[in-house]
Amino acid sequence: MFPIIFVLIVVIQRLVELFIARRNERWMKDHGAIEFGKSHYVLMVAIHTLFFVFLTIELFTKGFNLHRFWIPLFLVFLLTQIGRVWVIKSLGKFWNTKIIVLPNTNIVAKGPYQFIKHPNYLIVTVELLVIPLMFNAYLTLVIFAILNQLILYIRIPLEEKALRQCTNYNENHHSRFNPFIKQRT
Repeated sequence: MFPIIFVLIVVIQRLVELFIARRNERWMKDHGAIEFGKSHYVLMVAIHTLFFVFLTIELFTKGFNLHRFWIPLFLVFLLTQIGRVWVIKSLGKFWNTKIIVLPNTNIVAKGPYQFIKHPNYLIVTVELLVIPLMFNAYLTLVIFAILNQLILYIRIPLEEKALRQCTNYNENHHSRFNPFIKQRT
């Protein structure tokens, strides 16, 4: 029963996040923001939607077996949720699931963004590993770990290019080698 309740709670959380993202999108576009990377967004949504579909199918076909280390894995998941809230709160009206940039603004350099460039992508990557692992859903883990990295391979360069074009991104993020680590000068 716990696995089903857990998945339902995470799905509801994602739906609430989509509501927040749409509200923020309207605000940003009303203030002149530009959207980038529309063509890949549908793939990203498909990957994240199919993750829950595959996870649920794997749970029903293999059984609802918890990993023997499910408690530490669950604690890692809870840490990612704290990180997720920290990211959303830090970005405020600029947080979105799409690449939407308000030209001539300063990038957010507070919260987790003072340490790493893309904390939300790191959090999602950890979630896509920890959630299936908690329930021994290894097929879901492998498929979506790979798909997530492929979509991030497309998305991160697009996002960074948009930020470089429209904001003071270059002044605050110097590392071109590592898409996650923020180098200090």
